[in-house]
Amino acid sequence: MNKKQARRSIKQLQRVKTWQLFALLILMLFVSAAFLRLNNIGMVERRTAVYDADNSGDVAVMQSRLYDLQRYVSDHMNTDLGKGVYLVATYNRDYQAALTKAATATNANGNIYKKAQEVCAPQFSYWSQVYVQCTANEIAKYPASANLATAVSLPTDAYLYSFVSPVWSPDFAGWSLLISVVIFIMILVRLIGVAILRLILHYRYRGL
Repeated sequence: MNKKQARRSIKQLQRVKTWQLFALLILMLFVSAAFLRLNNIGMVERRTAVYDADNSGDVAVMQSRLYDLQRYVSDHMNTDLGKGVYLVATYNRDYQAALTKAATATNANGNIYKKAQEVCAPQFSYWSQVYVQCTANEIAKYPASANLATAVSLPTDAYLYSFVSPVWSPDFAGWSLLISVVIFIMILVRLIGVAILRLILHYRYRGL
């Protein structure tokens, strides 16, 4: 009876072929990869929207885009932001404003900020970090403001945003990946179970 039960157990395990399980596993892995890719694309799109809002200078829109990005990253796996989102344009605008305020203060050379603008404005067709640096360099040429550019500083970490992506999320990517893991475990259990039962038949019923 033990021999019959062992053989019956082997037959039950062999009802579903191993290659069928492997085929199903490969299919689910492709599905998981596709959904994980879509999650990452969604994050990139929302991150790009943040950068666009940052460049536009609309604070309300930028805050809304940051909230959308935070909510999406927090709810979806495979949406890691790497080093985070740095609001370069906002930082440069604030730095320019701080530099302007410091430069337009009482100075023996007059309005040195205006003088710097007269030099730098014709050189650039749009506002950029290079433009800010040009302004700072021109202001630093005046004796009373030689250290002005270095004196004006802003906390860079205040312009860096980083949100945590979950290891697993209950979305299409998460569930398809979970199913893939379950199928893989089934394959292992099946292979191990068949091997154990065959060993039992081999050592306990050699003569049969």
